[in-house]
Amino acid sequence: MNGSLEYYKVFYYVERLGSITGAAQALCISQPAVSQAVRQLEQSLGVKLFLRSARGVKLTEEGKTLAVYVERGMESFIKGEEAMDRLKNLEMGDVRIGASDMTLRFYLLPYLERFHEEFPGIHVNVSNGPTPETIGLLERGDIDFAVVSTPFELSPDFHAEPVKTIRNVFVAGSHFSHLKGKKLDYGCLLEYPCIFLEKKTSTRAFMDAFLAERGIYPKPEFDLAISDMVVQFAIRNLGIGCIEEEFAQAALERGEVFRLEFEEEMPERQFCLVTGRRELISIPGRRMLEMMEQGIDC
Repeated sequence: MNGSLEYYKVFYYVERLGSITGAAQALCISQPAVSQAVRQLEQSLGVKLFLRSARGVKLTEEGKTLAVYVERGMESFIKGEEAMDRLKNLEMGDVRIGASDMTLRFYLLPYLERFHEEFPGIHVNVSNGPTPETIGLLERGDIDFAVVSTPFELSPDFHAEPVKTIRNVFVAGSHFSHLKGKKLDYGCLLEYPCIFLEKKTSTRAFMDAFLAERGIYPKPEFDLAISDMVVQFAIRNLGIGCIEEEFAQAALERGEVFRLEFEEEMPERQFCLVTGRRELISIPGRRMLEMMEQGIDC
C-alpha cells in the first residue's frame, strides 16, 4: 500500500471539510502538518489530489476516484470506534454463558433478569446442556463462562468458584409409602425400580460414584434426560427417583412424593462459576461476572 494510513485519514477530512484549516481543527493538528500529509500522499500515489484556491481545496478527477474508496474505509473505521464506545458503555455486545437445567433454574436465572433490566442492549446467549458438555464449550472458547454443578474435571487453565451448595435426594410416590420414616440402607435401591438422570449428567455421576464406593450398582428402570421428568415419574409411582432437592421441593410440599431417609446421608455438592482468562471474556461478559461475584440481592 502506498502511503501511511494517517495520510488517508488526513485526505478524508480535507475532502469532507473542503479546507486545510477545517481538517487541521478536526484532527487537532497544525495546518502545515495537514498540508505535508497531503503532499506526501500525492507523491506516493504519483497524482494530484487537490486543487488549491483562496476559497479552500477542490478534488481533482483522480482525487474524486480515490475519495470513493477512502470514504468507505474511514466510515467503517469511525463506525468501529463508535461500536467500541458502545461496548465499553454496555449499550451493545454479547454475553455467552453455559449452564445446565439445574444451574440455570436455581442459580443463574435471577442474575439474567437483573442484567437484562440494567443492560437491555446486550444480547445474552445461554447454551443449555449437561455439565460435561458445558465444560467442553468453555474449553473450546464457545462461551465466556459456565455455571455448572460438581463433579466435573477441569484443566489447570480454568478456575472454579463454588457459589451455592446443593444436595441430591431420593423421592418416591404413595406406592412406596411403606418406606416412609424408615432409616434405609442404600442397598434397598437394588430391590425397587429406580428413576435416574442420564449418565452424562453431574447429578447421576455424583450418585453413581457415591453408591459405587459402597459396592452398590443399581440398574435404573428409567434413564431420563430432564430433571423435572424424574419427579413426574416418581409422582406416578414408576419408581424411586434421585434428583437435586430443589427440583423435588414443590412436589414434596404438596405431598405428591416423600423423601427417603437413609442411615448415611449423601454429601452435599456445589454449583460452581467456572472461568478462563478474564481478558478473553467480552466486556459485557465481565460485567455480568462482576455482578454474580458480588452476589447482588436477586
